[in-house]
Amino acid sequence: MKLLLDENLPIKLKYRFTEKGLMAFTVKDMNWLGRQNGELLQLMIKEGFDVFITVDNSLSFQQNFKDYPIQVIVLISPDNTYQTLLTFLDKIIISLNRRWIGGEVILFE
Repeated sequence: MKLLLDENLPIKLKYRFTEKGLMAFTVKDMNWLGRQNGELLQLMIKEGFDVFITVDNSLSFQQNFKDYPIQVIVLISPDNTYQTLLTFLDKIIISLNRRWIGGEVILFE
């Protein structure tokens, strides 16, 4: 499974996913910084990503994900610090291990 972490997430968070055997990349790794969400999603599809993880709460209102074969995980968090986002890790891993449909948006609080 290939994950993309949005530019608003700490870079070192990707190593927690790679420790779990997942291929995780950041937007910075892909040289996609500053791309608008629609363009970013198209690039993800082209490059074979399965999941996009972000803390951008408004993203689910900006895009119709039913048109995309990827899963989007939105972390509803008081901040985007590494320590705070680590509290979501187990929920994310459980979500990734279940059967999911493309175009699905999952919100974690």
